[in-house]
Formats: sequence, C-alpha cells, structure tokens
Amino acid sequence: MLIDVQGLFMDNTVLNAQLSPIPPDPQSIDPSLTAMEKIWHIVAMIPEGNVSSYGKVADYAGLPGRARYVSKALKLAPKNLRLPWHRVINSQGKISFPINTPAFREQMQWLTMEGIIVTKGRIKLTQFEWRPDMATLVLSIPF
Repeated sequence: MLIDVQGLFMDNTVLNAQLSPIPPDPQSIDPSLTAMEKIWHIVAMIPEGNVSSYGKVADYAGLPGRARYVSKALKLAPKNLRLPWHRVINSQGKISFPINTPAFREQMQWLTMEGIIVTKGRIKLTQFEWRPDMATLVLSIPF
C-alpha cells in the first residue's frame, strides 16, 4: 500500500495508517500482493464523502468482473485495517444490506455522517461516486 489514509471509522477513531512510499522502480513492486490486498488498497483510497461500487473497486484492483469477490474481501478484512467499507455500494447506487437490518442502518449512518445523501438506501452516483483520475490511480496503486 502506498498512501496515507485518514478517515473516521466505525468506532469513531481516526485512521492514520502510514503506508509505504511509492517504489521508485516498477520492478520493486511486491508481486505477491494478493487479490484481497489489492481490493483493500483501493477501498482505503475512497475519499470521505464519496462512494464506489463493488464492480468499480474490482476494476480498479485489476479484477474485472469480480464484484462479489470485493464483498468477500471486505468481510474478511482484518479489523485493524479499519477500511471504510461503508463507502462501497452496489452498482445501482444502493446499500446492499437488506433494509432495516443493523448493517443497513450502520452503513447509512456512516454515509450520512460523511455528508452523503442517502434516500431509501440509495445514493446518487452522479453526485457522490468516486471517479479517480488516471494520475491518482497510476501514482497510488502498487500493482
């Protein structure tokens, strides 16, 4: 992972994860990064006030067509990573948890606290979707 990540997470703490600097030589990138580590890196990059879909996260991680794997990777992520999992939604702009479940309410609460408007479990992607530019992706992703 290559970036400094800051954000408010589920236990009201602030994550100040020091991630390693960008390697000067592409050959020095660790080729052993797992698919899950790639997904975790992308999710950590989603800025506060933005969301991304499972499919887009998979695409950015170099895993096209693996949206369901993103869900699995988030479920299995070590708690100490404190990933902003709540910023990942489905491709229709909806929270994927069933309405009125504790997980649905928690995700909606975190998104709302970040200034994202959630109406009946739906987020306007035109307004809140994270659209990183090519430079951000090329300079921040170690794979």
